[in-house]
Amino acid sequence: MLSPVPQFRVVLVEPLNDGNIGAVARSMRNFGLDELVLVRPCAVGEEAVKRAMHGIDILKNAKTVFTDDEALADADFVAATSGVSTTNEKHFTRIALDPGEFAEKIKGSRKKFSLLFGREDFGLDKEILKRCDYLITIPANPAYSILNVSHAAAIVFYELFASGVVMWEPREAGEVEKEKLYEYFSMLLDAIDYPEHKKSKTKAMFRRMIGRAVPSTWEFHTLMGVLDGAIGKATAGALPKKARKKS
Repeated sequence: MLSPVPQFRVVLVEPLNDGNIGAVARSMRNFGLDELVLVRPCAVGEEAVKRAMHGIDILKNAKTVFTDDEALADADFVAATSGVSTTNEKHFTRIALDPGEFAEKIKGSRKKFSLLFGREDFGLDKEILKRCDYLITIPANPAYSILNVSHAAAIVFYELFASGVVMWEPREAGEVEKEKLYEYFSMLLDAIDYPEHKKSKTKAMFRRMIGRAVPSTWEFHTLMGVLDGAIGKATAGALPKKARKKS
C-alpha cells in the first residue's frame, strides 16, 4: 500500500474552486500521497473529476469535514502553507521554511502530519495558523508571491517526494475491488455470448490468474476500464463477429 514515512494527510481548508480540488488530487497521485480531507468545501463537481485524472480514487475517497478540529484530529504535527514569509517570529506565528527545508527537517520522522492549504482568496486565518507546528512558504517573485493552491501543493508534494520523505509503493487492490473485477469479467462473458458450459471454468481460471498477479489499484482501474468498454461495445453489437460467435 501507499506508505509515506512519515505519514501525511493533505487538508484543503474551504476550497472555493472544485477544479483546484481535482488538480490537488492529481498531484497527490503523482507524488505518492493518498489521504485528502476537505474542510467546508465548495461543491465537488465535473471540473474536479476532469482535473483529477488518475487521482480520481483519491478525490472519490476524500473525507469532508466541517470543523478545523476534525481536520486536525490524530495528527502529531500540523504544517501550514502561506504566501507570507518572515524571519522575525515577533511578527508572525512561526518562522517559515521553504518546502525543501521542511522536507529535510522532518526526514526520519514516523509521525503523522496534516498539510494545510488555505482558500484561494485569503489563505488560512490566524487562528488556525496558531495551531500549526510548521509554516511552509514557497519563494516567489515579491511583486506577486501568491501561488494558485494546486500549484503550491504540487511544489510541496514534489519536495517531499524528491527528498525521500514520501516513499511510494503501489497499493494492492483489495478484496472488494477484485470482486468487482470478477463481476465485470462475468458480465463480459455474458455480453459476448460465451458458451454457457465453459463459463464456470473460465471464471475460475480468471480468478486464479488475478490471484497470482496481485494487481495494484492502478492496474485494477485500468482493467476495469477495458472490461467496461468491451461490455459496452459487445452490448451494442460493435465487437467483431468472431468475438461474439459461440464455440
